[in-house]
Amino acid sequence: MFKKICGCIVISLLCFSLIGCCYKSADLTFEGDYTNNLNGTVLNVYNWGEYISDGKEDTVNVNKEFERLTGITVNYNFYDSNETMYAQLKSGGVSYDIIIPSDYMIERLKNENMLKKIDTSKLSNYKYIDEKYKNLYFDENNEYSVPYNVGMVGLIYNKTMVDKAPTGWNSLWDEQYKDKILMFNNPRDAFAIAQFRLGIDLNTTNTADWDSASDMLIKQKPLVQSYVMDEVFSKMETGEAAMAPYYAGDYFTMLDNNPDLGFVYPEEGTNIFIDSICIPSSCKNYDAAMLYINFLLEPEIALANAEYICYASPNTAVINNPEYIYYKNEVLYPDESQTVKTEYFHDIDPATRSYYEELWLKIKSN
Repeated sequence: MFKKICGCIVISLLCFSLIGCCYKSADLTFEGDYTNNLNGTVLNVYNWGEYISDGKEDTVNVNKEFERLTGITVNYNFYDSNETMYAQLKSGGVSYDIIIPSDYMIERLKNENMLKKIDTSKLSNYKYIDEKYKNLYFDENNEYSVPYNVGMVGLIYNKTMVDKAPTGWNSLWDEQYKDKILMFNNPRDAFAIAQFRLGIDLNTTNTADWDSASDMLIKQKPLVQSYVMDEVFSKMETGEAAMAPYYAGDYFTMLDNNPDLGFVYPEEGTNIFIDSICIPSSCKNYDAAMLYINFLLEPEIALANAEYICYASPNTAVINNPEYIYYKNEVLYPDESQTVKTEYFHDIDPATRSYYEELWLKIKSN
């Protein structure tokens, strides 16, 4: 049923390159076993925006390569938050074969029976997943998810606009940087920063804890220039702001455009997250989904994605590759001696979620 794709892969890709003229096939070698028995079928993929190598600026077009290899058409759509993706799936009006949610959302989807099991023994490239990203709280038996990317939140600062490099989240409450501070424009990340300052569990269900974090964010508000998400790029790249909390991988995108930027993991601790590949219960092309997951774990595909997205990879073939542009990078892969304190977000019960969301609306409206 399956056939090995090895030494003749370049020839195969050149043959497939006759299909379409907008993208030139890359010279890649694949280790996995693939089939073209699903040629002509469609795979519906739902992922974060800008979260896969797409052929821009001579990068590998991952979806095009998969199509050439298998004959399966990839119907690719993207979302901007876990909650948007969840709402789409929950509505039942759409069907996807692949999704890539974050850890806490995987926990929620699993608990609500919205995911299909993944038999990792049938994924020949699963061997490349680092052991430290297996058997985690959201998928203790590795039955519903396969790690895709790893990230942490840190503090990005402009070296020309601060007196000295910050060491903790307290810098975001420093009055000398009034109107030069940016803050997350989403409640979970924003509350987490206040919770770390206060030494509060990020997943607390105690409303008094959320009240305390809310009070701290209210005190910070007069100092904040703007609450941002993607707007952080232009503001930090142009020197409009002095500091901002954001995801480590995105720091490198900003650094390319502004070499004056620095990065630190605050001493109080920070959020770590793992985005993983899942198959939703609405999946209609399960076999194609399994092929796609194995394809994403291919050493050369995983490398292309890691270099394009700039997040840490859970794939050992990437991590241990000296030619990887972020090989042993201390921001993405901090040395154990640095002892970065981390904590995961968990799925929080609806009552607590509603409570902190109401607090967030009050913070923003005051």
